[in-house]
Amino acid sequence: MQARSQRTRRRLVHAGAQTFDRNGFARATLLQIARAAGMTKGALYFHFGSKDAVAEAVQEQGRALLRDFVQDQWERGVPPVQALIDMTHWLARSLHGDPVIRASFRITNEFTGRPSPVSDFHQEWITEVLRLTGPALAEGEVLDRGPGDGPETLLSAAVCGIVTLAGTGMTFPELSRKVGALWDFLLPALVPPGHVARYRTDAPALPGELAEAA
Repeated sequence: MQARSQRTRRRLVHAGAQTFDRNGFARATLLQIARAAGMTKGALYFHFGSKDAVAEAVQEQGRALLRDFVQDQWERGVPPVQALIDMTHWLARSLHGDPVIRASFRITNEFTGRPSPVSDFHQEWITEVLRLTGPALAEGEVLDRGPGDGPETLLSAAVCGIVTLAGTGMTFPELSRKVGALWDFLLPALVPPGHVARYRTDAPALPGELAEAA
């Protein structure tokens, strides 16, 4: 019974993400979310008491996906700078293929500059950027230019730019190419002279693509 309830909840969260992504938070309704999930509004209320609660669940799913990606990078021993590069490519791929990530950013953007009933997904990205740039600075893999948040600010701005580009309807291959070109430009400003060649700036191959290449 519990497993069935969890499946139903996941289905509703996915339907919520699709609805918020398509209509925005303000225009989305619980009835739209329930219909997208193929359920009644009463069934939705069994799991979520409000639209805010659905939106928070979508944000939490987005945070979990991001944290899982970064954690996997740590566990595989990927250098922090390479992990930062790969995180932006993961973002580009997710913005094209995952409504949860798109909706998480859209919900946050709708509340920019005013009180929000849900978590700030941009802040989650900044937190993960700090988790990676901190060790990179300590190890001398990112240039320390004195007081200030230069690297963090630059990388946070880059994420916002990728989200904006994805929203223009650009194809994924073109967006991926632009993300790589962005890093070709950013790396010399972020890492010590002579370290640029240590890092791959294009998108990492997915496991299936690696198997095909072999």
